[in-house]
Amino acid sequence: MSNIIFKDVEKKTSVELPENLIFGRNFTDHMFEMDYDPALGWHNPTIKKFSDLSLSPATMALHYAQSVFEGMKAYKQDSGKIAFFRPDQHFKRLNRSSRRMCIPEIDEDLLIESMKELVRLDQDWIPTKKGHALYIRPLIIATDPFIGVRESNTYKYLVMLSPVGPYYPEGFKPVPILATDKYVRSVRKGVGDCKTPGNYGASLAAQREAAKEGYTQVLWLDAIEQKYIEEVGTMNIFIQLKDEVVTPPLLGSILPGITRMSVIQILKDWGYNVNERKIAIGEVIEAYNSNTLVEIFGTGTAAVISSLSKLKYHDTILKFNEEEAGELGTKLYNEITDIQYGRKEDRYGWIQYLD
Repeated sequence: MSNIIFKDVEKKTSVELPENLIFGRNFTDHMFEMDYDPALGWHNPTIKKFSDLSLSPATMALHYAQSVFEGMKAYKQDSGKIAFFRPDQHFKRLNRSSRRMCIPEIDEDLLIESMKELVRLDQDWIPTKKGHALYIRPLIIATDPFIGVRESNTYKYLVMLSPVGPYYPEGFKPVPILATDKYVRSVRKGVGDCKTPGNYGASLAAQREAAKEGYTQVLWLDAIEQKYIEEVGTMNIFIQLKDEVVTPPLLGSILPGITRMSVIQILKDWGYNVNERKIAIGEVIEAYNSNTLVEIFGTGTAAVISSLSKLKYHDTILKFNEEEAGELGTKLYNEITDIQYGRKEDRYGWIQYLD
């Protein structure tokens, strides 16, 4: 892109990645930065050395959480090509989140092209081990130095890159999940369907309590009746029954996942009876007791597919295979990752390449 400024950029001749990549711990040499003000709009697009930010303690994002972000990946395919999985959908969601949080939208072509330029520069950081990728984190923060509840006038857009291994230390193995009605994460007509930091801050207390009991994530129930399944902290959820596959509907309190959208399309093409409908935790327990519950799995960019090894709700524990992922979850994981890594034809047009 001709108008991107390259500031103090130095491409390394070689990159040595840690043997065991911990998700979100390591970052590449460079970042993308762009600013907004009402007079100039989004301006000064710059690729620069990865560095700390200089912000006023009164920066509004720190006080009022006016911020949104995204998460996607770049993959080194077996052919050597560098691929992105549905970046257009990720940036559409970033703009949807921005609208809800009163943040000015950014042209989606600019978002995609600037991301590709950054990845092009730091492409040697893309790991090639199985299940590894380059995680891409776009972020927008409100930057007015002002104490007072209103929308900011100025903003900063950033993109960071992080080479990652599997999201869960267990790798592609089933994970234990705790369902809770002690806390709620979001409510309809709130910001639960936005990728905004406050949603994740709201999940931390329950996440900490789950970890103390030996569970990896929290399964959230609806905030009104406290009985309908909504989503896991980092994933959308799917329940396979004998005659259908159910996932909670998008009613404004859960994140519209890109992997969720992709899984629904694949399952329909495979001939499964897929329904987006409310499903109560009681219905899931009843199906387990009557042997009509086949499998539960989560979907998300970070982990792709995660089967459940067990699900606890109050004193009830539903136990599944603790060593092997479920059959459908495994099949979906292989299908999606084969598309991402170029081992299977992308018949959906989901992949974009670094030219």
